[in-house]
Amino acid sequence: MTIHKIAFLGAGSIAEAVIAGLTKAKAVDGRRIMVSNRSDSGRLAYLAQEYGVQGTHDKEELLRGADIVMLAMKPKDAAEALLSLKDLIGEDQLLISLMAGVSTSSMDQLLEKQIPIIRAMPNTSAAILRSATAICPSAHATERHVEMAKYLFAAVGVVSVVTEEQMHAVTALSGSGPAYIYFVVEAMEQAAREIGLTEDISKPLILQTMIGAAEMLKLTPKHPSVLRKEITSPGGTTQAGIEVLQSFEFQQALVQCISRAAERSRELGETLEQLFKQ
Repeated sequence: MTIHKIAFLGAGSIAEAVIAGLTKAKAVDGRRIMVSNRSDSGRLAYLAQEYGVQGTHDKEELLRGADIVMLAMKPKDAAEALLSLKDLIGEDQLLISLMAGVSTSSMDQLLEKQIPIIRAMPNTSAAILRSATAICPSAHATERHVEMAKYLFAAVGVVSVVTEEQMHAVTALSGSGPAYIYFVVEAMEQAAREIGLTEDISKPLILQTMIGAAEMLKLTPKHPSVLRKEITSPGGTTQAGIEVLQSFEFQQALVQCISRAAERSRELGETLEQLFKQ
């Protein structure tokens, strides 16, 4: 698939992860990517040096000749950013939004044009070509636009097409998901220190344990509960540890964690929609 230029509006963590993945996978040459932010020239210089992309603070230059425009700013900045693009973006350009919670209908209202929009929710594992990405098209996006988005996000991991209503759940589950895993690893590292293991011993053991468990889930048809029970001998060490997790309602806490993140995604979208009622 030929892509002449991708413009990123926003140069934070998710933008860098997608850029890193696209260039590492050779799906897009770095010279065909242009990145912009409000005023942080140092950040743009870093991305240019690291990935061979171009940086600019000029939105006209950013959008000129772009096949795809990626919105990678914070959701709270969505209205200001979209209004600044309204007179610059054309209906022949594909807008891909990486913003949590912001609906395609809200973006349509701000742009006041029939711009094809794809909402996408990758995660930062895109940087190592291991993202879990969900996408959903707007009413103005065609199958060709969906295929373009699939091409890009399949290059940095796995991609699924979902409904827009499901994007809140996806945001909470896989968009934020790596942070939950890192949080668990932080706790395992702290536990390792407290039981007398140095980092040079504990870190590779923890990482390989995480990788091995993920591969088991991926390569065997067994349910996670079955795999867990196979390790948990009655009266053994694993059971003793699991009982502590159960006493703190660990599973329920994780369910509530993901539910709250999904709720927050909806709240972010509703905040933007309130602008149209004022």
